[in-house]
Amino acid sequence: MDKDDHDRELTQLRRRLAALTEEARKNDDAWRRAQAREMQLLEADTLDALLERLTAGLRESYRLEAATLVIADPDHEIRRLLASQGRPRGQHGDVVFVDTVQGVAPALAAGRRPWLGTFSRSEHAHLFSAPKALESVALLPLTRQERLIGCLSFGSRERERFLSVLGTDFLHHLAVIAAFSLESAVNRARLVRSGFTDVLTGWHNRRYLLSRLHEELARCRRERTPLTCLMIDVDHFKSVNDRFGHLAGDAVLRQLAHCISAEVRGSDVSARYGGEEFVVLLPGTPMSAGYLLAERIRAAVAAEPFELTPGARLPVTVSIGVAEHAPAPEDRDFKAAGERLLALADVALYEAKAGGRNAVAQAANS
Repeated sequence: MDKDDHDRELTQLRRRLAALTEEARKNDDAWRRAQAREMQLLEADTLDALLERLTAGLRESYRLEAATLVIADPDHEIRRLLASQGRPRGQHGDVVFVDTVQGVAPALAAGRRPWLGTFSRSEHAHLFSAPKALESVALLPLTRQERLIGCLSFGSRERERFLSVLGTDFLHHLAVIAAFSLESAVNRARLVRSGFTDVLTGWHNRRYLLSRLHEELARCRRERTPLTCLMIDVDHFKSVNDRFGHLAGDAVLRQLAHCISAEVRGSDVSARYGGEEFVVLLPGTPMSAGYLLAERIRAAVAAEPFELTPGARLPVTVSIGVAEHAPAPEDRDFKAAGERLLALADVALYEAKAGGRNAVAQAANS
């Protein structure tokens, strides 16, 4: 081999080495990005945050046209958990709740590996909110303990982005991490909710109310909208316990909670404040509208006697105090503002009781 041949071969080897080095660097970068994405899923501190990272987060990270999540939620438990975290029911972006995943993603019924292939409008359109531009899709089954708990769906306008001949090990690994993260987030939300839930009525408790009150006051200041508070108390409740026993009193409180729930919005914050007192926070609502809602609640409670035991019914009435917090730019002490709002509603409540009960009163200095 002469010198020129040797130099050419050396140059080719150097180019090949440079290409391999660059490929290794890209693979290392890809691995680090994948690891970062997985850590973001595992470290999501709330269920709401995890769902956002599984959809919008992965869509942006992988530069996809669509990333949606289907979750099996036959008992509506996960939707209630999201509502307890402040997300109004029905507002979950690219998350779809179903009774069974197989019903909306039949391609996953036969196995537990990701399915890759060409987009089919008849089979896949219902998985995506805007499927018109999609050409290929990847369906990732989310399984835990042999149960299909969800499906993560990716959509691309590139026809060859997701092909059935491509390897699926990476997507399978992502699905395992996503399923574990989802199960963990739901379990954490259950634990949080158990600490924020009144066992008797199933409503939120005082601890939850005070936590959400701070958040709603902050939103009130940020959005320059009012926050109205209803303080609701059962009239002559002690006499119910004295005459019929505490089990009858419990039955009254459960039915009252159900009656109030039928009147309030999903975005309102309702809690059992203590004893026979209930509080409803109405974000973005002036006192005039809050007063009308309070009247509807009062009338609904008084409309029909409550059933204490089979065959035993008792007329029940409530008194309600209404107060409003109007935001100001200088508001900073949300704890003090919350205490003042509750105190004003409480004063109005006692005015309603002093006026004869079965009444609604407005705070004078809201």
